[in-house]
Amino acid sequence: MLYLAIVFLPLLGFLIAGLFGSSIGAKASEYITTGLLIICAVLSWIAFGTVALGHAEAFKVPVMRWVESGSLSFDWSLRIDTLTAVMLVVVNTVSALVHTYSIGYMHHDPNRPRFFAYLSLFTFAMLMLVTGDNLVQMFFGWEGVGLASYLLIGFWFKKPSANAAAMKAFIVNRVGDFGFLLGIFALFVLFDTVQFDTLFAAAREYLPAEGAESSVVLNFLGYALDKQGAITITCLLLFMGAMGKSAQFLLHTWLPDAMEGPTPVSALIHAATMVTAGVFMVARLSPIFELSHTALIFVTFIGATTAFFAATIGLVQNDIKRVIAYSTCSQLGYMFVALGLGAYGAGIFHLFTHAFFKALLFLGAGSVIHAVSDEQDMRHMGGLRTLIPKTYWMMIVGTVALTGLGIPGTVIGTAGFFSKDMIIESAFASHSPMASYAFILLVVAAIFTSFYSWRLIFMTFHGKPRASHDVMHHVHESPYVMLVPLFILAAGALFAGVMFREYFFGHEYLEFWKGAIFTGPENEILEEHHHVPFLVALSPFLAMAAGFVVAWYFYIRSPETPKRLAAQHPGLYQFLLNKWYFDELYDFLFVRPAKALGRFLWKRGDGWLIDGHGPDGISARVVDVTNRVVRLQSGYLYHYAFAMLIGVAALVTWMMLGSNF
Repeated sequence: MLYLAIVFLPLLGFLIAGLFGSSIGAKASEYITTGLLIICAVLSWIAFGTVALGHAEAFKVPVMRWVESGSLSFDWSLRIDTLTAVMLVVVNTVSALVHTYSIGYMHHDPNRPRFFAYLSLFTFAMLMLVTGDNLVQMFFGWEGVGLASYLLIGFWFKKPSANAAAMKAFIVNRVGDFGFLLGIFALFVLFDTVQFDTLFAAAREYLPAEGAESSVVLNFLGYALDKQGAITITCLLLFMGAMGKSAQFLLHTWLPDAMEGPTPVSALIHAATMVTAGVFMVARLSPIFELSHTALIFVTFIGATTAFFAATIGLVQNDIKRVIAYSTCSQLGYMFVALGLGAYGAGIFHLFTHAFFKALLFLGAGSVIHAVSDEQDMRHMGGLRTLIPKTYWMMIVGTVALTGLGIPGTVIGTAGFFSKDMIIESAFASHSPMASYAFILLVVAAIFTSFYSWRLIFMTFHGKPRASHDVMHHVHESPYVMLVPLFILAAGALFAGVMFREYFFGHEYLEFWKGAIFTGPENEILEEHHHVPFLVALSPFLAMAAGFVVAWYFYIRSPETPKRLAAQHPGLYQFLLNKWYFDELYDFLFVRPAKALGRFLWKRGDGWLIDGHGPDGISARVVDVTNRVVRLQSGYLYHYAFAMLIGVAALVTWMMLGSNF
């Protein structure tokens, strides 16, 4: 019952607020959905202590018989192991705090029951995904979070920009989901099952022995693939789904636009639900990905490229939420680098710690926006440090956790210090062909992360106020219903790293994971990770310090310097400000041709050809004929007599000609 309650209480909250919200009122909807999520969060920590930190083995909780069709047969059941327990804690803790925070943040909105219903639906869909015991159940949750994100990003549907952002997120994710679905089909073709246990057991014996011949097992796009080729293509298709959901390079364009939704939505999407789905999926299917060295190299390449690429864009963004959004994109790149290198524990550890400080930063940004009359442009802020001190210090905590403040070689450090450093050191210690590329880009991304994070702090809270006098006059600290979630998240951002580092990717990791992820190569990586050169271990700290110093000089010591640099390098500045022109490129390559084709098919195909020569054409001809017949009805008697005379003459002529024949 414990696990059924954890999963289905958010669904109950969604049904109550969604169906009866107008009857019970906004307050009741808020308190019921939030109360249920708080219960789920508490139960999730109990489950984490029992399954992950305790000695309980993985097990299943049956829900019902689901599908039985030929060889395709599976139940709807909840898979409970360490990986599930970690995700339950992340999802329900952040969601409960976001629900609580939203009571204060959304208190003026007239559609609060709908908002809280959507939040609970989002949470339920993510719980379906992480507890799935088979690929179909996972895909159900996968599509559920896509639907819920669409509803929440476009919550203020009267704003055209919100509708456009919601559609963009939905469409870009359809691209990734198409690949994910093909990957699921391919796994079923190769292994004749969608059950994880059966799948992983078969994967251990899948590849032929070295030197043995492998027959064709899959045809893809006209190519006949042996077992190695088939598993590589399958893993790449699965990862295509992860690229869409987790906003990786090339399929990242929807994530910054998702800021059009209310700020609590941003926190939920970026910290606990949608974008972590891709990371979770690769970790869950790690026994499959381990069969393809090529796929893992590609995962590492995309992750490292995304970490660097998103960090460069974050350097110059002026919207406070977009800066944090690109930070999310970059940090997800770190997670995928860890997964690609086989350091699955390190990747999930960063997902775990990232949830605390990223939710803290987004909700802190929401507190700032709430204080300055919904302003989001940092150029119109400044001088807020003394006016909203609690929010300021919470943002400082989130920033030091994100940038990885800590003392190398000790247990003194924030959550991000331990998890991010683990990934960077693993990249150095790995023997992957992509390891050096990943290590260099991750260190550079760490410099950029520190710079744009402190830039946000300095532009928002320090210096002279740049907002209007009226806005500054109304600046106020957020109520405690919004601040208490920040305090709780701050505790996680500070202490989650030192408390759990030995479990996720330390000396306790084998006992902790209990086979929930593939732990084969981690023995080697783990040992080498603990024996990297001191300069390598020091590199994340140096990167963090360098970014801080440059940001301090640019925005405190010499505020004219950034403007001068932008003027000296206008091409580079515009390139970064316009996000590497990916939106414009996709608009040129895909959007405009699709619109032109649609317009042609509408105007020429549907309008001119089908309607013009079909129903509309026939009706027009009938009208033409009847109009001409109508002209014969003149109303004059001599016209009718003349017509009758012609008729009689024609009849006589016909009879005479007929008699001659």
